[in-house]
Amino acid sequence: MENKKLETIVLGEGCFWCSEAVFSRLKGVEKVTSGYAGGHLADPTYEQVSAGGTGHAEVIKVDYDPEVINVNQLLDVFFGTHDPTTPNRQGSDIGEQYRSIILYSTEDQKKEAEKYIAKLAEDKIFEKPIVTQIKPLGEFYKAEGYHARYYEGHAEEPYCRVVISPKLVKLRAKFSSLMKE
Repeated sequence: MENKKLETIVLGEGCFWCSEAVFSRLKGVEKVTSGYAGGHLADPTYEQVSAGGTGHAEVIKVDYDPEVINVNQLLDVFFGTHDPTTPNRQGSDIGEQYRSIILYSTEDQKKEAEKYIAKLAEDKIFEKPIVTQIKPLGEFYKAEGYHARYYEGHAEEPYCRVVISPKLVKLRAKFSSLMKE
């Protein structure tokens, strides 16, 4: 069996529980890890990031096989499953830790993200300007273990039913061809 050449991109679109539930269901996505990135505090905790002031966003690290899913398809899902026009907010989650952010690990990812956003703006897909940040990936800090696959273990909790489940319905409706069987 030959080794797959995986690429990594880090995405923040609000709560990482939601993002992990969405991206883990995509073909070609080998691993999704919840964590923190984009800030200045080393080894942050969930409590520190949630309180604000660390500069970190709740993000997911997406390890994917570009032979199966490309960066533009990941961006389709990214921009199709959150509001990239609200600074430091997604729904009722408010603060810099919930900002829309793309942390790239290759120059190609950076170029594709910039072109993608420019096209969305040109086509006036959103009524308000896109505020998604595009930055190089620095340190990624893995979130505490209890965040991993959170939705799978807590699907009946109110937050999951009200926020995550509808995102998954939207994912199936808009991106069924990209989803794992």
